[in-house]
Amino acid sequence: MPQVVERRSKRFKKAQEKAITEPVSVDQAIDAVKAFPPTKFDQSVELIFSLGIDAKQADQMIRGSMSLPHGIGKTKRVIAFCPDHLVTAALNAGAIKAGGQSLVEEIEKNNFTDFDVAISTPDQMRFVGRLGKVLGPKGLMPSPKAGTVTPDIGNAVKEYAAGKIEYRNDTGGNIHSVVGKMSFDKPKLVDNINAMVAQIRKAKPMTSKGAFFKKVVIKGTMTPAVQLNVQ
Repeated sequence: MPQVVERRSKRFKKAQEKAITEPVSVDQAIDAVKAFPPTKFDQSVELIFSLGIDAKQADQMIRGSMSLPHGIGKTKRVIAFCPDHLVTAALNAGAIKAGGQSLVEEIEKNNFTDFDVAISTPDQMRFVGRLGKVLGPKGLMPSPKAGTVTPDIGNAVKEYAAGKIEYRNDTGGNIHSVVGKMSFDKPKLVDNINAMVAQIRKAKPMTSKGAFFKKVVIKGTMTPAVQLNVQ
């Protein structure tokens, strides 16, 4: 097998020269990330957790959703599976498409997945279940645990369209989450990061042994990571 060579830009290599190797406070980490050479676009700020969980065990899976105090600096494209009498409410709340069996059939026929979040009322899940092979691999299947299966379709659409985030661990026990934009002022990023850390801390499974936060870092889309000192 040929060796894979990872190429880094001159800007990234220059940023690495300023990289901090020791864990620091949230305030210091934000200062460090903002001090890296800028890009021509407004980078997302990402928070990445390496957790002390066994991702193969169902009772140690971590998944949920939350609205950060200051949002994430972007809107999301939301579709809503709902009965006919709720379609108007869903569209008014910000859904790009809304409907029941007709929307399910449209997705089946056209393989439509040009959206970020799918929300469903509980009664529609018997139809939405048919879309598992289309939506499942893309992480778009509505889930009660993630808060995307709810009778309050209007409020759910409004929250997700405004940037409410979903999170879940991957097979390596890691969680990746966007917590804002580089253009956010420091207090807003501090609030968002602290809120996300608190949320994940509360989600620690009872069966998880040892240190829960093995490593937590923040980074920009195009910057090196800076490790946070969180316990």
